[in-house]
Parts: sequence; C-alpha cells; structure tokens
Amino acid sequence: MYFFRKKDPNRPTSFNLRAMHTINAIAIIMFLLGITWKLIDWFILK
Repeated sequence: MYFFRKKDPNRPTSFNLRAMHTINAIAIIMFLLGITWKLIDWFILK
C-alpha cells in the first residue's frame, strides 16, 4: 500500500513538497486552535 512504503533514499527531496507539507501542518494547527477557542468561548466563557 502507498501509505506504508519506506522512504526511497534515492529520491531527491523537493523544496516545493516540503513547503506544501509545512503550510498544510500550519493550517491544520490553526484550524484546531480555532475550534478549541470556539468551544472554550461557547462552553466556558459564556
């Protein structure tokens, strides 16, 4: 299966791919922080 492959050491690392993964991780973290803040705002700070 594709997800469980080992990294190919001969494959060159692409800056674009690393940048995309970094931006994606930042977006996911910001989304989770926003959801957490909204839940705190609704249930604790009301």
